[in-house]
Amino acid sequence: MSKINLLPWREELRKQQLKEFGQLMAFFAIIAAGIIGLGHLYYVNLTEYHQNRNKFIADETLLLDKKIKEIEELEKEKQGLLDRMLAIEQLQGNRPLIVRLFDELITSLPDGVSVNSIAQNGNNITITGEAQSSARVASFMRTLETSKWLANPKLDVIQGTDTADMRISTFTLMFNQVIPTASEEEGGA
Repeated sequence: MSKINLLPWREELRKQQLKEFGQLMAFFAIIAAGIIGLGHLYYVNLTEYHQNRNKFIADETLLLDKKIKEIEELEKEKQGLLDRMLAIEQLQGNRPLIVRLFDELITSLPDGVSVNSIAQNGNNITITGEAQSSARVASFMRTLETSKWLANPKLDVIQGTDTADMRISTFTLMFNQVIPTASEEEGGA
C-alpha cells in the first residue's frame, strides 16, 4: 500500500476546486458588475430626473418673473388711471369754486379798483391790480375779510405813481380761498 500515489488525485481535486473557485469568482464579479451597473444607472436616472425638475423649475420661474413684470406694469397703469380719476374728480368738485371765486371778487371789488392779473396756487390767490387810491385797496381788503369764501387778505406791495391828472396805486394782494366742507355747502348754498 505504500506504493499508492494519491498526488494526482489531490492535484486534480485542487485544480477542480481552483476552477470552481475561479468560476464562482467570475460569477460574483459579473453579479457585482451588474449591481454596480444597475446602481450607476439608477443614480444617472435620478440625477437626470432632478436636472429635468430643476430645468422645469427654472423655466417656470422665468415665466413667473415675466408675469410679475406684467402685473407691476398693470399696477403702475392702474395707479396712473386712479390718479387721473382723482384729478378729474377734484376738478369736477372744484369747478363751482372758480365760479364762486370770481363772483366774490366781483362783489368785493370797490369802484376805482381794477384787477390786472390773478394767479392761483392751490388755495393761495395772488391779485395784481390798480386803484385810484390806497383807501380803495384798504376797502377791498376789508370786504375780503368779511367774505365767507375768501380769507386772510395780505397786502404784499403797494406803489403810488403820479400820472398827468391823478395818482394811481399799483398793488399786489394775496389771500386764501376757503373750500367749504360738504355740510357748509349745503347750509350756505
